[in-house]
Amino acid sequence: MSLRLYYHPLASYCWKVLIALYEAGVEFEPDLVDLQDPDARERFIRMTPLGKFPVLVDEAAGKGFPESSVIIEYLAMKYPAAAKLIPADKDLALRVRLSDRFYDLYVHEKMQKIVGDRMRAQADKDPSGVERAQNELEIALSLVDRDMSEGGWATGLTFTMADCAAAPALYYANQVAPFGDRHAGAARYLERLMARPSFARVLAEAEPFFDMFPKQ
Repeated sequence: MSLRLYYHPLASYCWKVLIALYEAGVEFEPDLVDLQDPDARERFIRMTPLGKFPVLVDEAAGKGFPESSVIIEYLAMKYPAAAKLIPADKDLALRVRLSDRFYDLYVHEKMQKIVGDRMRAQADKDPSGVERAQNELEIALSLVDRDMSEGGWATGLTFTMADCAAAPALYYANQVAPFGDRHAGAARYLERLMARPSFARVLAEAEPFFDMFPKQ
């Protein structure tokens, strides 16, 4: 099989790429990397020195790509069924890319800051950084409420890369601090995302690993 995805089933940016792959029906070989295994970690670091998930390797083309947005862009360029994730219309494509950046930078990263702090030793915790991330996340969720008040998907009626980005970001943000009572529009959008077959499949595959997620 030409495509191989190096991933972990709990890694949120891996979810983003998995959703895109399942949306497009693109065949690939999943390669679960256990970073707790020294040998597996060493092999992964040799391939991608920053050690960040996910990495997609196109073995037939001799190319490899880190970064979830770049991977989805590559899929959209190479596979006709994935082209719908990046609209052909240039103005709409810019909207999709902007929304993708919004969810990655202002929802996803803030959520990861909060989760990451829960995994630190007490002496290493960063309460002021977590408080700042929580405040910025609340602002971002208010913007999601505003933009999603009439339903639909992130940039309109078509499911795109922006929704691939929104799904893991909102799901984990809701695990960190349930927001349904404060952000009804964002909560309804998350419900639509979770009902989408591609994301439902990702969640089902991740379920056996959920006890590894630091909820407190």
